[in-house]
Amino acid sequence: MAFQELRTKSSGPAAHRRGRPRGSPQEQQEPVMSLVDSVRRLIVPIHKEGYVFIAIGVVATVVLSQLWSPLGWIGALITLWICYFFRDPVRIVPQREGLVISPADGRVSQIATAVPPPELELPAEQMTRISVFMNVFDCHVNRAPIAGRVVKMAYTPGLFLNAELDKASDDNERNALAIETSRGIVGVVQIAGLVARRIVPFIKQGDQLGTGERFGLIRFGSRVDVYLPLGVKPLVSEGQTMFAGETVLADFAAADDGRVAKAI
Repeated sequence: MAFQELRTKSSGPAAHRRGRPRGSPQEQQEPVMSLVDSVRRLIVPIHKEGYVFIAIGVVATVVLSQLWSPLGWIGALITLWICYFFRDPVRIVPQREGLVISPADGRVSQIATAVPPPELELPAEQMTRISVFMNVFDCHVNRAPIAGRVVKMAYTPGLFLNAELDKASDDNERNALAIETSRGIVGVVQIAGLVARRIVPFIKQGDQLGTGERFGLIRFGSRVDVYLPLGVKPLVSEGQTMFAGETVLADFAAADDGRVAKAI
C-alpha cells in the first residue's frame, strides 16, 4: 500500500510538469517568429532606381577606407543615407471613389489658386493648387493622386531654384501630367528643386493609373503640385505632413454634396 501510494504521488501534476520540457516546439518558436516579423516590418524595400547609387556608395566607401579610416566611415554614412532616400515603403491606399490622395511624402508648402502649366493644354482658368514639398529625408517615390488616364504628359527643362518658392512652378525643370478622371481633369506636376537634378517617370502618355500607383521619382529634394477644380476644397492645411498614397488631400464627393445643397 505504501509503494502504491508513493507511485500515485510521484505521478501527480507536479511530477508531470518536472518531466516535460518548458514549452512545446510551437511555443518555443513564437518568440522567434515575433522577432522575425518585427525585423521584416523595419526593413523597407528600396526602389530599383537607387541600386546604382548604392553600388557607387559602397565602392566609394571601400576606396576611402583604404585611404583613411575616418573617410570610410563618412562614406558608409552617406551610403546608408542613399539607401534611406530611395526607400519605397508599402502604403495602404484609401479605396473610396472620389478621394484625391497625396502624390508625395513631405509637407504642404502652399495652397493657392493658380493657372495650370501651359504645356498641359488645359483651359487657362484658375484651379486650386496644393503644393507638397519634399526635403532630402522624405521618400521621393511619387504616386497617382486619383485613378484615371494620362491624357497629357509633358517634360519642360528649366532652372533649379528652391522648390518652395512660388516661381518654381513656372521656372523650374518639371514633368506635368493631366489625368482624366470620371470627375474631370486633375493636374499633377513634378518639380525639380535646388538639389534635385533628375525627374524619372515610370509611365507614358496614354497609360491608365490607379489611385496610389507609382508614376515617378524625383532625385534629392523637390516638390509636387496637384491642380484641382475650384469646387473641390482641400482637406489639408499648409504645414501638414503628407504620406504619398495614404493622406487624403480632397474629396470630389464632398464637392458634389455641396453643389446639391446649393441647388436645394
